[in-house]
Amino acid sequence: MALKTVYVAFETKSGVLRALWHLLLRGDQVDAPVGERNWYREVLAEPDPRRQLELNARNARAVKERACELLAVLEGAAPTDPDIQALWDRIQSDFYENQRMIVESLAAKHALRDDVPRATDILWTLNHPATWQLLVFQRGWTPAEYERWLAETSCTQLLSSK
Repeated sequence: MALKTVYVAFETKSGVLRALWHLLLRGDQVDAPVGERNWYREVLAEPDPRRQLELNARNARAVKERACELLAVLEGAAPTDPDIQALWDRIQSDFYENQRMIVESLAAKHALRDDVPRATDILWTLNHPATWQLLVFQRGWTPAEYERWLAETSCTQLLSSK
């Protein structure tokens, strides 16, 4: 595709990156946010808190395998371009809200060890793309090892011992 054609379709670099981000995050071209995706709704609907966090770890791995390299590009480019910075900020905000919804679902099941804000911060940190980058890219963990660790650590950190 010629550069001119790309700019006609997406207008700006940030437009290209935004379109690519949505494709990689969602896994297809259907225009539905994460909150409406079957793979995310399955997590929220799961009645067993431990299984819920295992499903979240499965989904986290799948998204990170598709999109984590792009996230590194976006994070690096954000300080140099206001539109990319706005996209990066939106990705971070949406990611936090998606984690909060999972935590609220756990709270509704009376499964949380901590309050919702603290538990959301914990899940957000454990599941953050930077953690994936450190463990998988820097330390050489396999995606399966990361998924297993995320599931186990999320359960240990978030779930009450009841």
